[in-house]
Amino acid sequence: MVKYPELFVLRHGQTEWNVAGKFQGQKNSPLTAKGKAQAQLQYELLSGVETLPKQAFISPQYRTVHTAQIALGPQIEQVLDDRLKEINFGAWEGKARSELKSLIGDDYESGLWHFMSPQGETFEEISARVQSFLDELTAPAIIVTHGITSIILRGIYMGLDQLELLQLPRKQGCIYHLADGVETLIAKSENDQRTLSYVS
Repeated sequence: MVKYPELFVLRHGQTEWNVAGKFQGQKNSPLTAKGKAQAQLQYELLSGVETLPKQAFISPQYRTVHTAQIALGPQIEQVLDDRLKEINFGAWEGKARSELKSLIGDDYESGLWHFMSPQGETFEEISARVQSFLDELTAPAIIVTHGITSIILRGIYMGLDQLELLQLPRKQGCIYHLADGVETLIAKSENDQRTLSYVS
């Protein structure tokens, strides 16, 4: 397994489309009040980390930029990177989760449909851009990204295959700490803190 630098991965806070159950992909939807509070919680969690990276890489989409503005302190350099954008869901962007579930049917639970949307990105395409990003990292970093992009990045980091990474959690208002091939969830409640290790 390739060894990458230590990472602190944040998903953006809750958005209006998250509440509505709509797929956002590369379209934009503003943070809700809860989403802003989740970003503030991420700031508090990061403040408790003894040695934080000095640089953060952020998806340029509005919901991640807004989250980063709240979650990251002024001492952290913020760099936008297109490779951290959410998956392009193509024709499915803006569709309701319930509508898509009825279209996909029994295969919905596997999650493989995420990479099969008409005019959308395939697993190979999103993996290639995320892999390119990881290959260029030379120092520990904070990453502010999206649900699907997050699990692709974390899955590559831990050496997971496609089905395994689709089982990873995509919570908001927490931090996924990656070091030496192992992921640890940093969350508000001590009961929520657990070490997550996966075998590919």
